[in-house]
Amino acid sequence: MPHEAISTFDIFKIGIGPSSSHTLGPWRAALRFVDELRASGELSQVTALRVLLYGSLAKTGKGHGTDIAVQLGLSGEDPVQFPVDQLHARLNNIAASNRLLLGKAHEIVFDPREDIEFLITETLPFHSNGISFLATLLSGANRAATFYSVGGGFVVKEGESSSSQQLVELPFPINNASDLQHWCIKTGLSIHEIVLENESAWRPEVDTKKMALEIWRVMQDCIYRGCHTVGVLPGGLEVNRRAADLHKKLLSSKTGYKDKREWTSAISAGGHDFKYTLDWVSCFALAVNEENAAFGRVVTAPTNGAAGVIPAVLQYFICFCNGEQEEKMLAFLLTAAQIGTLFKKGATLSAAMGGCQAEIGVSSAMAAAGLTDAMGGTQRQVLMAAEIAMEHHLGLTCDPIGGLVQVPCIERNTMGAIKAITASQLALQSAPDLAKVSLDAVIRTMWETAQDMNHKYKETADGGLAISVPLSLPEC
Repeated sequence: MPHEAISTFDIFKIGIGPSSSHTLGPWRAALRFVDELRASGELSQVTALRVLLYGSLAKTGKGHGTDIAVQLGLSGEDPVQFPVDQLHARLNNIAASNRLLLGKAHEIVFDPREDIEFLITETLPFHSNGISFLATLLSGANRAATFYSVGGGFVVKEGESSSSQQLVELPFPINNASDLQHWCIKTGLSIHEIVLENESAWRPEVDTKKMALEIWRVMQDCIYRGCHTVGVLPGGLEVNRRAADLHKKLLSSKTGYKDKREWTSAISAGGHDFKYTLDWVSCFALAVNEENAAFGRVVTAPTNGAAGVIPAVLQYFICFCNGEQEEKMLAFLLTAAQIGTLFKKGATLSAAMGGCQAEIGVSSAMAAAGLTDAMGGTQRQVLMAAEIAMEHHLGLTCDPIGGLVQVPCIERNTMGAIKAITASQLALQSAPDLAKVSLDAVIRTMWETAQDMNHKYKETADGGLAISVPLSLPEC
C-alpha cells in the first residue's frame, strides 16, 4: 500500500535565497498557478492579476524577497536555473514598464507596488504563510487559488492534502525514528542504505547518487563564492560580509587555486588545531548564508535560512576528517535528509510555525546525524546525535531584524554547525542504549514547544531582537 513519502530531493532543493518558506515557496506557488491557467487554456485570457500575502509572508515578506519570488514565478522562471545575476535587472524592468510576461507567454499590465498586497493584519487558518492569486479573465470571470508555503520550500494548495502528490510504495515505509530503527535492525542496513533503497521508488540508484553529488556540488560552489565575495548585504541593515575576510586571514599564504580540490587541500594543510578548525567551520557557514542573504543560489537544507549548517559540517568532514570520498559524502547527505523527513512529518520545518528551532535546530540535527553516519557510527548513534543536536535548540525563536535573513540568522548557522559536530562527537563516544531521550521524543517535544511558543517569535519581526534593536530601514 502506498505511503506518504518524502524524497531526499524534497528536503534538498536548489533555489535562490534568502528564504525557502518566503522566497522559494511563493515562487513555486506562483509557478503552479500559472501552470493551472495554462492547463485550463485560460493563460492568454488573463487581463489582470492580484497577489495577496497573509500572516508571516506579509509581515516579513519584504525582507525575505517574497514579492521578488512572486514576480519571477509568475514570469515562468525556474528557481533552479534562473541566472541570479539577472534578478535585479528583471525586477527593475517589470517595475519600470508595469508589464509582466505571464508564464513567458502572455503580457499583462502588472504594477508590483499595487498588485502585490501585504495584508499584515490578516492570517489564514491553515498556516501562517498564506498566498492567494486572483486573476481576472477577458470574459470578466475570475480565477483564484490559495497556497500555503509550509516550510522548506514545500507548497500545499488549499483543499488538498499535503500528501496528495506524494503517495508511493516504499520498500521501507518510515514515519518516525522508531520505524527507521526497526528497519535497520531487521535488515542490518545502515540508515543511508535504507534511504538509498527507498529512493529507488522514484528513480534508479545511479541517478540518486548522481543527484546527491550534484546537490553537494551546488552547496560547495556556494561556500566557495561566499568565501571570495566582499561587500555589504542588501536590505538596509548595512551588514558587512565577513566570510571572505576570514577566509583571507586563514589562507594568507595562498590566494589562487586551480580548482576546489586544491582549495580544500590548502585548507586541510593548515593543520587540525581546534581554533583553526573552529574558524573554518564558522567561515563555511557564514559564506553560505551571506550568499543566501544576497539572493544567491543555495540548497534548502532543510530551509534557506538554515542552508549553511549542513554544507559547513560536510566541508569540515572533507577537510579535517579525510572525508573526500563519494560514498562517505553520499552517506552524509542521505542520512541527513532522512532525519529532515522525520521532523517534517512529526513537527515542522517552518519558522512561521515553530520558530528557529524548526530551521537551525532541524538542520543541526540533520548535520549531526549525517556526520555520525559518515564517521562510521552505528544506527543508534546516528539517531542519538540527531536527538542531542535538537535537544539543545528547543525553544529557539525566530526574530529576524527588519524581516531580513541576516541578523541573527547568519551567525546562527555557525552555532548550528558547531553544535552538530559536538553532538556527533558525543554520540560517537556514548552508548545509545543508556540515552534518556529518544529522537521521537525530542521531535514530539519540539512540536509541542512550537505550539506553545508566542506567535511574535515565529518569523513575524514582532518580538525579540527584531524589536529590541533600534532600526531605520529605507522605504521599499
